[in-house]
Amino acid sequence: MTEYKLLKTEGRAKRAEFTTVHGTVQTPLFMNVGTVGVIKGAVSTEDLENIGCQVELSNTYHLHVRPGDQLIHDLGGLHKFMVWNKPILTDSGGFQVFSLAGLRKIKEEGVTFHSHVDGRLIFMGPEESMRIQSNLASTIAMAFDECPPAKAERAYVQPSVDRTTRWLERCKKEMDRLNSLDTTINKEQLLFGINQGAVYADIRIEHAKRISELDLPGYAVGGLAVGETHEEMYDILDNVVPYLPQNKPTYLMGVGTPANILEGVERGIDFFDCVYPSRNGRHGHVYTEHGKLNMKNAKFKNDMRPISEKCKCPACSRYSRAYIRHLLCADEMLGMRLCVLHNLYFYNNMMAEIRTALDEGRFAAYKKAMLDSFAAGEE
Repeated sequence: MTEYKLLKTEGRAKRAEFTTVHGTVQTPLFMNVGTVGVIKGAVSTEDLENIGCQVELSNTYHLHVRPGDQLIHDLGGLHKFMVWNKPILTDSGGFQVFSLAGLRKIKEEGVTFHSHVDGRLIFMGPEESMRIQSNLASTIAMAFDECPPAKAERAYVQPSVDRTTRWLERCKKEMDRLNSLDTTINKEQLLFGINQGAVYADIRIEHAKRISELDLPGYAVGGLAVGETHEEMYDILDNVVPYLPQNKPTYLMGVGTPANILEGVERGIDFFDCVYPSRNGRHGHVYTEHGKLNMKNAKFKNDMRPISEKCKCPACSRYSRAYIRHLLCADEMLGMRLCVLHNLYFYNNMMAEIRTALDEGRFAAYKKAMLDSFAAGEE
């Protein structure tokens, strides 16, 4: 059922098709982030279909805390629960454990921490993360890992990465077991491993080699966009991606801006996700071919143009900048919703344009034109 078909390359950039039990997706792609099974900003799964979303991403930790992964399992799995029939990727909960939990204790077995909702004590390790994700029945499950700070000392990072490797082996063993059970909803759930190593290229390269030996369905580069510069991030990608299998999807976690995505594609990345388009949209910041605009700006008060003349999203197809600004200033939810829809459409449409450019052998020219347009801004 699972197949990654490399259709075309341009330098290190890859154009591929990835077939899963929940359908075939075209890469490179951007996954729309629905942390608790919904995109923040009153966006429905029907909206996601209309704006070109191929993969929805949900959060293992948050769904475990509320409403509970066992409940979602009992109701038929996350696809049925949120009424979405295309692929879903669930992260492992590892990043949230380390970013949200102020009080935590890391051991070889896993991590003990306090819920950010009610303070109750939770233990999560590789096996627990796999069981939760199996209950959710997502298409792709991410391995449980530790995400050390980008600027952490080498003396901390190396043992952390070694433990992440051991955790990955435990994740694989537990997923194989879970996929064999009669009670498992998605017996073809896929496990992606995660490369870590902060900004230390040698640690990351060695880790990439080790996890590639496990022959998993896909691999992610984690622990970036967490404090390092964009240049440092690109340097890590230049170093590590060549050591991950070219014949498997490569996922850059939590990145990023439209410019970050263009740079990532050039370096061989297939999958991206980031909260930027929805989070910025909720605050009235919208992405266009001319860069980012603040729709609350007074200069849009009398502007009857759409957010972008070229855009075919639900907001630009019908509403003016002046009206959207009015909605935002009046704290009307529709303003937030329209901005989120526009941003997600912009990201998904940009990915479609990237795929077409790769198909036609002109990605380098497309990337340059887009970066020049972002830099030039709006007149």
